[in-house]
Amino acid sequence: MEILVINGPNLNMLGKREPEIYGSLTLSEIESFLSSKTDSLGGDVGLSFFQSNSEGEIVTAVQDAYGKFDGIIINPGAYTHTSVAIRDAILSTGMPVVEVHISNIYKREDFRQKSFVSGVSLGVVSGFRAHSYYLGLLGLIEHLRKESVSS
Repeated sequence: MEILVINGPNLNMLGKREPEIYGSLTLSEIESFLSSKTDSLGGDVGLSFFQSNSEGEIVTAVQDAYGKFDGIIINPGAYTHTSVAIRDAILSTGMPVVEVHISNIYKREDFRQKSFVSGVSLGVVSGFRAHSYYLGLLGLIEHLRKESVSS
């Protein structure tokens, strides 16, 4: 099974950006951490990674994932709270998507506590730093395996 991991704006600055909120790992280190877990998940899991600071590029990545990937893990970054376009792209594909966040967005500023993406996502994991991605991956894989058994 093939999973696309999409990261939105400013996540390329992890490791430098507000480490008290986001931790000290870089995006590359989070990607390596996640990739290192795939063998323990049955060996049939492939991951591809995409990061952009541009809303349009993220929309295109979601749309292009249709037919190429089995599911998406997405950290939309600040677009979580503003992007109807990303929400609609996810909805248009019908693909299972898990929204993840490094910080707990519900313990942050009021404007960060609304997600346009969560309503069209299979699930949401937030607040566990790099482990949010891993927990999201576990949930997505479990869903995909159950879906393939029932079809």
